[in-house]
Amino acid sequence: MMPNRCSAAGLALSVSVALAVVSGSAMSDGPVAPNDIKVENLEIANSVSGASGDAAEGRKVFANRKQGNCLACHANSEMSEQLFHGEVGPTLDGAGSRWTEGQLRTIVVNAKAVFTENTVMPGFYSLDVGADVRESLIGKTILTAQQVEDVVAYLTTLK
Repeated sequence: MMPNRCSAAGLALSVSVALAVVSGSAMSDGPVAPNDIKVENLEIANSVSGASGDAAEGRKVFANRKQGNCLACHANSEMSEQLFHGEVGPTLDGAGSRWTEGQLRTIVVNAKAVFTENTVMPGFYSLDVGADVRESLIGKTILTAQQVEDVVAYLTTLK
């Protein structure tokens, strides 16, 4: 009878550990490091910051010429008050209808994972930035994980 108790106790312990691991991986304690991000089917399914994005903050990052600077390459009629919309990339009108949240997250994190190696769009949360990077910027991302989530939240509003 003793072996059954040990087996039952061992099973209970194994189930408890498995549940702790699963719940720990589902709940994030903070940002995911750029090199630890997993892209599956062109999507990053979960928040890279561990939190939801704020669309109003994302709009600010999107327009800020010293942060996202998205308007340098993309037109966006929702931001008609901003000057000098670029034409290098596609218009972002309707981006929230064309792409899922996970696809938008992948594009912002590292567009090369969705398009081609030749895209001029930078990876805003990637350390794969190419050659000739200023030494003080090596190992840094353009946007923080939370700024990525904020921009993604904003882009999902563009229907």
